[in-house]
Amino acid sequence: MPHFVIDCSHHIIQLRPPQEIIQKVYDTAVASDLFDPGDIKVRINPFEYYMVGNTQDDFIHIFGNIMEGRTVAQKKKLSDSIIIELKLLFPDVPIISINIRDFEKATYCNKTMV
Repeated sequence: MPHFVIDCSHHIIQLRPPQEIIQKVYDTAVASDLFDPGDIKVRINPFEYYMVGNTQDDFIHIFGNIMEGRTVAQKKKLSDSIIIELKLLFPDVPIISINIRDFEKATYCNKTMV
C-alpha cells in the first residue's frame, strides 16, 4: 500500500540508473518491517525544468504516502533510513529530503474495494 514517489532533477538519473534508486528506496522500506514487501510501490519523476531556491542545483525529494496507523517514531525512523541510504548514493547532491504522509483508511479506495 505505501507509495514512494521520488521527484528529482534530471541529472540524478545520469548519476545513477533510475532502477537502482528505486530499488534502494524499496529495499529500505522493506527493511523497516512496516510494510508487506508486495505492497510497496516506488516511482521516480526526473524533472528537466525546475528551480530550487533560484538555482538549478540537483535535488531529490521523496513523497511517502502510507496508510495511517504508524507512530511518529516509526515514520521518523523510516524517513531517516531512506535519507541515510540516498546520502550514501549521492554524497554531492545538496538537497535530499522526504516527507511521510498518512492515507486515511476511511477515505482510501482502490478498484478492488468498489
